[in-house]
Amino acid sequence: MDLSTTYLGLQLKNPIVPSASPLSYSLDSMKQLEDAGASAIVMFSLFEEQIAHERSELLHYLSRGTESYAEALTYFPEVHQYNSGPDEYLELVQRAKQSLSIPVIGSLNGVSVGGWIDYARKIQQAGADALELNIYYIPADPGISGIELENKYIEVVQTVRRSVTIPVAVKLSPFFTAFAHMAKKLDNSGADGLVLFNRFYQPDIDLETLEVRPSVILSTTNAMRLPMRWIAILHGKVRASLAATSGISSAEDVLKMLMAGADVTMMCSALLKYGPGHITKVLMEMERWMQEGEYISVQQMKGSMSQRSVADPSAFERANYMKSLHSYK
Repeated sequence: MDLSTTYLGLQLKNPIVPSASPLSYSLDSMKQLEDAGASAIVMFSLFEEQIAHERSELLHYLSRGTESYAEALTYFPEVHQYNSGPDEYLELVQRAKQSLSIPVIGSLNGVSVGGWIDYARKIQQAGADALELNIYYIPADPGISGIELENKYIEVVQTVRRSVTIPVAVKLSPFFTAFAHMAKKLDNSGADGLVLFNRFYQPDIDLETLEVRPSVILSTTNAMRLPMRWIAILHGKVRASLAATSGISSAEDVLKMLMAGADVTMMCSALLKYGPGHITKVLMEMERWMQEGEYISVQQMKGSMSQRSVADPSAFERANYMKSLHSYK
């Protein structure tokens, strides 16, 4: 049974990659993920704010206003235990590359073109096999147009792309007027991979204290429907590798994403819930299903249920809306 796949030009032993999360805070935790069967690891994000501000300001950002961060900060250690300045991050990347036999993918999270982008090159120099660029921006200013927002993303990607020679993946939100067009623009701008989708964690209001509070809810399987649709639509239409994330928990979820056209599937919430050993369970169940279905490789099924492969391509577009409404009993 051949579970191997290719992502960002990297040959991986299987399609399960832990996404950026607290599970990569320590080398021991990353080794546990590797031992459980992870084919690569995306490091937790190094934030633009961490690079741009002094340590005292960093502590402020880690303990307040966390609704603006992209990873599940509810699961972060207490601030006094969190030692992840830029230098420490680069050191951990270097140690991970020396200790692990699987690819290590660095992660940068930012929204502007500035000095923080220099760390793309430093992450490469530390030994990372690839870089995931997590552009997390909420355009709250009514004066910012959709075109301006798209151009901001493109400029950041192009600047990072010029800074490094390792592959660069872009982790995106789905909130673009014409997402397929935006994906193609990023593809043409040099993105080697697209990661669909980043989750915008929504703040909550505490009625007792009358304060806006960060609120993180781990994703469920239902969350995978949105990235699955867009991966199925984009498969074969962009050069970039496609990574699926959001709600992927079971072997069934992984298989569906591969058939839609994903090159890899990224897990976070499931691993926070069940631990690294969950990867082993999912891989075993994948192999069992493939044997029963007489599949001999991941490559054989990849894209077999994408928009260009299914009998009714409209099922991924407006027709699905109408059929869904009429299917409810």
